[in-house]
Amino acid sequence: MFRPKQRLFYLCKMQVTAGQIAELVGGSVAGDPYVKISGPSRIEEGKPGTITFLANPKYKEHIYSTRASVVLVDHGFVADGDINATLIRVENVYAALAVLMARFNIGLSLTQGIASSAIIHQNVQIGDEVSIDDHVIIRSGVVIGDSCRIYGQVFVGDNVKIGAHCTIYPGVKIYHNCVIGDRCVIHANTVIGSDGFGFTPDENGNFVKIPQTGNVVIEDYVEIGSNVVIDRASIGSTLIKKGVKLDNLIQIAHNVTIGENTVIAAQSGVAGSARIGAGCMIGGQVGIVGHIEVADGVMIQAQSGVASSVKTKGAKVYGSPALDYQNYLKSYALFRRLPELAASLSELKSKVDKLLVKT
Repeated sequence: MFRPKQRLFYLCKMQVTAGQIAELVGGSVAGDPYVKISGPSRIEEGKPGTITFLANPKYKEHIYSTRASVVLVDHGFVADGDINATLIRVENVYAALAVLMARFNIGLSLTQGIASSAIIHQNVQIGDEVSIDDHVIIRSGVVIGDSCRIYGQVFVGDNVKIGAHCTIYPGVKIYHNCVIGDRCVIHANTVIGSDGFGFTPDENGNFVKIPQTGNVVIEDYVEIGSNVVIDRASIGSTLIKKGVKLDNLIQIAHNVTIGENTVIAAQSGVAGSARIGAGCMIGGQVGIVGHIEVADGVMIQAQSGVASSVKTKGAKVYGSPALDYQNYLKSYALFRRLPELAASLSELKSKVDKLLVKT
């Protein structure tokens, strides 16, 4: 794995050469190391003075016609024709791209220091080099670590703990007693620690609320998309472990545990007390019922419904209710031919009936 050079320039503010970019991402230049770059582009829409990348073979044809000045490719790339662009060969295109795009992205503007319009209780501990934007509300007992960036209209409830180097984007709401680890990113309008969906019917059939007395604990290096809701536990903690990545519009119910480095795509929902293992990959619009376990490394195809525990590590499942991935594909292939198969079966039955009459 390459180790990028620690250069502190932002590429969008200046022109840099292909050679400087190669040094930044640990790559080697094939072509003109002095060609200047001022921004990124898509490979099919490349313009002179931009850098693009080729990681998916489906886009290979565009590398021969792109007008981008520089293209990131992996070490194993072999050209089938003439390429006008300078190439930067790297070990891992996506990893290099992540480093590079971080330099192009200067992010939203933010008040440096603490904005005068922020409302901060006197009983709050704020670390060094923290920026708190306009109209942020921070309640009593909150602790905020060093180098955090908190954007406008964020609400932080009583006794919340936020680690160092966190970024909390506009409109995020963090309810009381929740814990956020180091180097976490929470995108706009996400809600952390709202009440779990806990009700019980009384003798008259009316649903009575069960108090949700727990919290949400988010460990280090977690990134949470926009408009995500993570409910507080009824008792104990809803737990999002280290390195988890959640896309936009996801619902995580009370007392759920999500294991380290699991990724979940948009519009998925996990019901109460489910336990998701480490290193899982969960597609968009997946539904997972409550009180089940999903083993480490499980892959769940988009729009699947998981109604029972998946106990095999590394399993691949698909469908609703979800089946083994390969079995689902075989079953679906038969299902698509069901009218044809039914007609063939009916014809075969008719022939057999005629044979039986003759005998």
